[in-house]
Amino acid sequence: MAAQACMVEIRDVSKAFGDVLAVDDASLALPKGEFLTILGPSGCGKTTLLRMIAGFIRPNAGEILINGAAVDNVPPYRRSIGMVFQRLALFPHMTAAQNVAYPLKMRGFDPVTIPDRVSEYLRLVRLDGFEKRRPQELSGGQQQRVAIARALSFSPDLLLLDEPLSALDKKLREEMQLEFRRIQQELGVTTINVTHDQREALVMSDQIVVMSEGRIQQSDSPEAVYRAPSNRFVANFIGLTAMFKGAVEVSGDGGILVRVGDTALKARAQGELGNGTAVDCALRAEQVRILDDPANGDATAFENVVTGEVRQRIFEGDRMVYEISVPALADAVLFAFDHDPLHHAEHRPQSQVKLGWNARDFFAFPSDRT
Repeated sequence: MAAQACMVEIRDVSKAFGDVLAVDDASLALPKGEFLTILGPSGCGKTTLLRMIAGFIRPNAGEILINGAAVDNVPPYRRSIGMVFQRLALFPHMTAAQNVAYPLKMRGFDPVTIPDRVSEYLRLVRLDGFEKRRPQELSGGQQQRVAIARALSFSPDLLLLDEPLSALDKKLREEMQLEFRRIQQELGVTTINVTHDQREALVMSDQIVVMSEGRIQQSDSPEAVYRAPSNRFVANFIGLTAMFKGAVEVSGDGGILVRVGDTALKARAQGELGNGTAVDCALRAEQVRILDDPANGDATAFENVVTGEVRQRIFEGDRMVYEISVPALADAVLFAFDHDPLHHAEHRPQSQVKLGWNARDFFAFPSDRT
């Protein structure tokens, strides 16, 4: 991707804090107008990478370009970046309107234009009529909206989000995910979000970067990251996934046969896997069907069929989650969803069930076993 087509380009960037390598040789390119989420567990380096883009931290190696220009020596306040922090950092003594106006005043906007601009952005985040309220007089979601309006009020080239939704309850967090996406698409502002929340990344993003231990594991569309994970870590981190070990018994064009415990299973190879290769297998819960329920299909429709024993059932309202032990797979534990738990058969702990899934949904990765 040409540099001029990108809002942000990161080239071989690394950052160490003492002996700890927080970001290790990271590279990515983000086109203008897109929404990128950097996803990963705590300590994976995602916030360090975001703070280097913002200019709060300088990399030890590599180069960061914004709008095609290197920014190594450009201070944060000159990078045309809006930020929404995890703690929001709203000024408690200021009203919502005064908070939104603050960056405009600091950047020397014409005072005559500021009130209209403040009204425009409060209207964008659906806070008309809340101009005179202080942060403590607003709900958590309303405070989030003020922080968004403040970050966008001066029309930055780039919006950075540092886990701004993590303190909200589940329902409000999901509402704000859609609200962030609506605003970003309406304005077309290039956005980078940092989160450990898988749903947030999948719902909000045009592109997802998955990180672990300072390294980028995969950079792709949400659909590709979910449906075609590049390695064991990505497969295990996103979604409810069963992981178990096996060995390649037969490899060939279009698929492989993996021996797990006493059973040979058809699988989808991720990488070059020759006969005898030790593999880690990944199977997402939504791809497993409990065949005792007629609505889930006949066993002949699935390439892999096994029998297991229900260990646990968890009712989540819109679905039932089953945890199932499979003796023929060396007692591996699988998960299965039932999205119609009120009308399907109820499978209690210790009951026997037949499970089916297809090879395209059963990933086999080269194992890191020695």
